[in-house]
Amino acid sequence: MPVTKDRASRSRAASRTSRPFTLWREVLTAYAAPALMAGTAGVVTGQRDLAVAAFTSIAGTSAVVAFLVGTWLRHGGQPRRWTTTTPRVALTAALVITAAGAAALLGWFTAQWLPAHSPIPATPWLERLRIDLPVSAALATTIVTLRWRSTTTASPA
Repeated sequence: MPVTKDRASRSRAASRTSRPFTLWREVLTAYAAPALMAGTAGVVTGQRDLAVAAFTSIAGTSAVVAFLVGTWLRHGGQPRRWTTTTPRVALTAALVITAAGAAALLGWFTAQWLPAHSPIPATPWLERLRIDLPVSAALATTIVTLRWRSTTTASPA
């Protein structure tokens, strides 16, 4: 009897350590987690604009960035060698800086340049994008990169 119990506990421990990286699950989590957290915060504090942004710009940005970064990391099922051999912190930092920088540029473009050069008026929700986009991109990139790296093994050099 103890042998069966030991075997069962080992298989449970092995299944808890690391699930395979599944892109659709990562994207769904990247949307749901910030939407629920920021939406709840907006409702509790009475900030209607935060509650709306939680399900649009915040969660939407997180899901799009998670999809793009996850797709890029998987690289068609065959990861790039340098992404598996670079130290986890360095890879994460490089991708976060890149994604947050691109999102910050997009947020600036949408909030500043677009109203100045088109008939779209400058509104408070456009100003939110300057913060929402880079913060969401940084968080989603960090989580997806760390999650992906935890499921891959470094190739021998």
